[in-house]
Amino acid sequence: MGEFSPLEKYYNKFNEEKRLLRRHGNVEFVTSMHYIHDALEQILSETDSPEQTKIIDIGAGTGRYSVALAEEGFDVTAVELVKYNLGILKKKNSTVKAYQGNALKLKKFADGSFDLSLLFGPMYHLYSFEEKLRALSEAKRVTKKDGFIFVAYCMNEFCVLTHGFRENFIKESLAAGKLDETFQSVSTEEDLYSYVRIEEIDALKEGAELERVKLISADGPANYMRPVLNAMDEETYALFLRYHLATCEREELLGAAAHTVDILRKR
Repeated sequence: MGEFSPLEKYYNKFNEEKRLLRRHGNVEFVTSMHYIHDALEQILSETDSPEQTKIIDIGAGTGRYSVALAEEGFDVTAVELVKYNLGILKKKNSTVKAYQGNALKLKKFADGSFDLSLLFGPMYHLYSFEEKLRALSEAKRVTKKDGFIFVAYCMNEFCVLTHGFRENFIKESLAAGKLDETFQSVSTEEDLYSYVRIEEIDALKEGAELERVKLISADGPANYMRPVLNAMDEETYALFLRYHLATCEREELLGAAAHTVDILRKR
């Protein structure tokens, strides 16, 4: 048996399922699903049939999105690199068609196979612009004309503010070359996560020749205030969700969130 990659070792221990069920993770899930449903509403205005609407979840993790969408009656395919995550997804006994695969090469799927493509995990763990563009281009290839592509990114300022300043690794990170002179994160495979700024998201969209529908902050300030969210009563937490959904498209809030989602369309 071969050695696990650093990414596989990480996800063999990290509970991604639990993260999205916690209050800060739920903000990300609720927000993403809100916009996914907006896109599906447009698709259904033409097909009027959930079972004929095909969705691919590339980098599906343990299936938080895949299973939820399949339970709504959509035809969902999931692709996941990490075998451990894939095993959890399959044990849910949903209608999701789940495969092990790599976002950089979706050779199992023909051009224009899906109405909606989710690329919610891969960009977190691809370290060069070229690899990110390959993943986005593959998602574009398997998406139908006029179909939607949702791409999630981890944001640079969240990394600098939390790991750098709050956890006091800023001097160490600068000395090790993990941050450049502009405080842009410089990540490699050993770092597990790759962090971007809005200008790189823009460049990837342009490079893949995709049309932007919206750029949203998936979780806003939620990751900065986890203890505060956990202490809220249900009514206040519901108000926080309302506030976030009302402000998550505001440009001044996009770059500092933990996660940003680019909603794109293939024309």
